[in-house]
Amino acid sequence: MLSSDKSGLLKALLGSLPGAMAARLARAVEVDRLMDGAVLPHGDILSTLRPALRGDNPERTPTPLRLFCQPFQDLLTNAPRTRKQKAVIARSSVLPLWQWLSQTLIPAECAAYLIEAKAHILARQFDAAAARTHEFRITAASAIAKSFSDERSRKAARSLLGGDLVVADVEEIALLLAADEEVLSIHALMPRLMPGLDDKLLWDLRAVYDGLIKTRPDAAPYVAAIAMNRLKRPWEALKLPMMISRTTDDTLISQTDMGLVGEILISRMDGFQASIQATRHPYFDVEKLIEEARGFAQLSSAMVKEIEVRRDGEWGQRLLKDRQTVGGVMDEFMDRAVKEFANALPMGRGTGATAEFGRAVDPDKQDLARRYVRLVTASRDFAANACFAARQKDAYEAMCAYLKRYNEDVVKALRETDPARRAVAELQFALCTEFTAALFSPQEAELLRRRGRAALGAEKAA
Repeated sequence: MLSSDKSGLLKALLGSLPGAMAARLARAVEVDRLMDGAVLPHGDILSTLRPALRGDNPERTPTPLRLFCQPFQDLLTNAPRTRKQKAVIARSSVLPLWQWLSQTLIPAECAAYLIEAKAHILARQFDAAAARTHEFRITAASAIAKSFSDERSRKAARSLLGGDLVVADVEEIALLLAADEEVLSIHALMPRLMPGLDDKLLWDLRAVYDGLIKTRPDAAPYVAAIAMNRLKRPWEALKLPMMISRTTDDTLISQTDMGLVGEILISRMDGFQASIQATRHPYFDVEKLIEEARGFAQLSSAMVKEIEVRRDGEWGQRLLKDRQTVGGVMDEFMDRAVKEFANALPMGRGTGATAEFGRAVDPDKQDLARRYVRLVTASRDFAANACFAARQKDAYEAMCAYLKRYNEDVVKALRETDPARRAVAELQFALCTEFTAALFSPQEAELLRRRGRAALGAEKAA
């Protein structure tokens, strides 16, 4: 491990690398680690590069552990959890599993696999590495199943793995390891970030599902879940259960084993809803809130369009409840937006009141207003699907009307002869041009700048 100073320097040097360059460096570091290189701080370098590698989704260097994880890699998540969701595996469960296999359950087999797989990878014999990994996966799956076969063994495994949630993840992992050939056939059919499912691909996936029903029925429902995580629009995976169940009714689909996709999507919406509900004024990350509200709106709208979600069905009830909750929270943010906007652009009270320039506005109030302007403008496109379109429209129109009045006053104030008031007006004018660009357009902001320059020129001429 590097010292904190050296670690900080490494992050500064590598953290801004573009994706392609980060990928090349990561491959070189991973090869060096496979060759048991002892000079480079492999873990620190890869940890620093990880955000860029995630964003660009580059091809990574095969490693024994990465090959081992292929059958369940699409189900891995970093999201926090309090319960086990079927077909969702915590990434944090992988290391306890690997330690259990390599130190307790099948240490000799693990050691042999690591040596042989490394040798094949370094010799670029990738087919041989894949074949050896298949053999090891079957061995590991059998050992895990045997260890979970009776309560005594299961209790011992639970203690070593670190709890029931990890045990549940490991059970699913074992199921997919045993069905690795079928899972990898899905990978062959569907590269990551597929744009959609056409009829041919649907029938190909149906064939994989039908094959698993005959040989490993417990693994069959995972076909749609794996396909879902390889799609740009994951809700399109609902086409597969619709095809298999021969219905578009969410109530009937949810009662079949292929309802798993819908459950995962609903669970994701629940996660968005819970996070949005926990967001509090004034300390909120506006970009995070926008992303979560957009994600919720997109998912809820897509599910309604993809299948016939009945209001009295289980999914329909949960979706309706989530929409009402999210809509209520966002309504409150929209209502608050106008008030915080006015706090950053203060006016006197009463009819005919004008802008005040007696003292500078608190920078914290300006920052809060910026966040609310960003929230109101960014949510315009998805507010309807998250049930807060009316309040969003009201907030936007109120801000626009208020800003028009304030802009007239601030331009006049730029002609002030009092230096203190004019200095405040100039600061407020800069904020007004920023808000004008956001609420109206960059062209309107440029017109305002011209008016401001003319006003300042007139004051100096006087």
